Amino acid sequence: MTLSSPSRDVSGLRDYAFDWALVDVETSGVIARRDRVLSVAVVTIGPDGEQTGEFSTLLNPGCDPGPVHVHGLTAERLLGAPTFEQVAGRIGALLQDRVLVAHNAQFDYDFLAHEFARARLYLPVSQRLCTLALNRQVDPPAADMKLGTLAAHYGVEQARAHDALDDTRVLAGILRATLREAARLDLPLPLVACPPRQDVQFAPQPPKTPCAYRNPGRAEAGGPLVQGMKIAITGETATSRAELVARSVAAGLNVMSSVSRHTSALVTNEADSASAKARRAAAAGVPVIDEHTFLRLLRDVRAGTPHRGAAEGAGASGAEAPASGVAAPVSGAAVSASGVAAAVPGNAVAAPAPTAVPALAAAPSTPVAAVPAPRRPTPETTGRPLAGRRVLILGGTHPAAAAARTRVVELGGSAAINLSRTVTDAVLLPGGEADRRLRRMPELGLPVHDEHWLNAPGATSPATDSSSPEREADRPPSPLVLPRGGVVDLPVPQRDAAPLWHITAAWAPQEAADIDVVAFVLDEDEQVTFDEDFVFYGAPENPAGTVRLLTDGPAEQTIAVDLASLPSGSRKVAVAAAIDGEATFGDIGAVQVTAVPGTGAAPLARATLDAATTERTLLLAEFYRRGPVWRFRAVGQGYDDGLANLARGYGVDIAD
Repeated sequence: MTLSSPSRDVSGLRDYAFDWALVDVETSGVIARRDRVLSVAVVTIGPDGEQTGEFSTLLNPGCDPGPVHVHGLTAERLLGAPTFEQVAGRIGALLQDRVLVAHNAQFDYDFLAHEFARARLYLPVSQRLCTLALNRQVDPPAADMKLGTLAAHYGVEQARAHDALDDTRVLAGILRATLREAARLDLPLPLVACPPRQDVQFAPQPPKTPCAYRNPGRAEAGGPLVQGMKIAITGETATSRAELVARSVAAGLNVMSSVSRHTSALVTNEADSASAKARRAAAAGVPVIDEHTFLRLLRDVRAGTPHRGAAEGAGASGAEAPASGVAAPVSGAAVSASGVAAAVPGNAVAAPAPTAVPALAAAPSTPVAAVPAPRRPTPETTGRPLAGRRVLILGGTHPAAAAARTRVVELGGSAAINLSRTVTDAVLLPGGEADRRLRRMPELGLPVHDEHWLNAPGATSPATDSSSPEREADRPPSPLVLPRGGVVDLPVPQRDAAPLWHITAAWAPQEAADIDVVAFVLDEDEQVTFDEDFVFYGAPENPAGTVRLLTDGPAEQTIAVDLASLPSGSRKVAVAAAIDGEATFGDIGAVQVTAVPGTGAAPLARATLDAATTERTLLLAEFYRRGPVWRFRAVGQGYDDGLANLARGYGVDIAD
């Protein structure tokens, strides 16, 4: 439904009443630690929705303005504009004591944080709200979540896209409309607490050159060095450390900054050294080589096994050649980007054998190729009674709720974890009467069924919101619904289109547990090339900036992956979630995982994952190469061990 004249009044929304500072920046690139802000606009509105202030300016970044075809800001146009440092005080005054709001808010926040840090000033932001994340929760019947699409849906006039001031004015209208929708659904706002400041000194270091060879394992006593061996150096050396590293890298060795059980050899002149590296080498049985011997061996390093290139690994038949310990997907079970399952009866999404994982101790918007939109599934086209339906399970024990959600997917539906505009039905299990969302069902026109309904649900059309009578034909198609282990091919990008993909994990809001989403960039041996390819809260970006963690709210986090820029030796990006504390995923409930091609685009695929009861770490999903094609797999494998053991299994050096 399009709102022809959106109201500005939100004074009745007491739980959503804040002083807001709406922000938009145009930038010379997408990496905040490297690129600069070219223009900035701030619009402030009060708790009643009325505008209280406005400021915008072009900025002279002192560098190339980057993609002029996107923002239209040439170097000539920016000449004579103030520097950020000259206007930082005024911007800070508008941000002070307000919640920063932006569409894809972490992007704008990170750029402002780095600009304030360069100016040696304090960024006065303690909370931020992402309207993209908020609309993902509301899930309005719009084709995608891009700013222009939402503006059209909510009836907000947009004059000049990618103009910072106009985008901020549009954002104000979208915020007001979305807050009203959130109130109708009784959704908590995804407010994100922000650190006091973000200094440039904490940014990732310049990228290390990835080693082109697989790790052949430990160096043998008296034997040669082999390309790909992981080498660590400790203590004083006669040759400068920089020269040792340079010569090692030139020979094809992989020089590491720490020692783990995957280290091939430690180079040191002090075999009895008490350094941390020496102690860890002794504990792990890593061979020790003195500098003189190492230099001699460097003269004749044996040829190693190169990492498989992006176009390798698929034979003429197209069958996947799995890495050691990795189960190949079921032949013919992949789902194409058009949403049509190949050679799978009933158009179902096949679930291949789950990927083997490491052994554990106790067991901005970037253009991409258009993803062909699947036709909206119906019972008539699929033969499954819940096709096109999105079902929310209320109440029940964790095993009972998990079984109900599994049944929904078996019947062709999609299992929801939160109430949103796309929910069509609710199923009430024992104990669900206390769920506060239940009282919203009559107002939203949603049918509530008992637990027996899933045994033989009627194949009627999904209910529509009685107060939002949009025609079913106007609703966007649903993403592909993947079961646990389900796989889908990613579309091949068009020329000059960078395939920036997002894996977003969401769960029901929690009060007693914190969940961290992490990522590992892995080679064909299921190992990180170096520790910095472990992306987590404390290191939210790998050195090359190809994999980043985005915090969208207390109950949603995203891993953004630039697939085109990953080295050919990077075969997989594994995404996991871990609980900090004593809670388990049995306490948390289901986790929804979505694969999205770019910022704000329509999702390609979605899976609702239920661990059993005791797991504290959950392997969620992965992007992996199959020949020249990248694929997305919903994994859903849980472990009782903590995150440290999972990281160690992937070759990350984790201190005890």
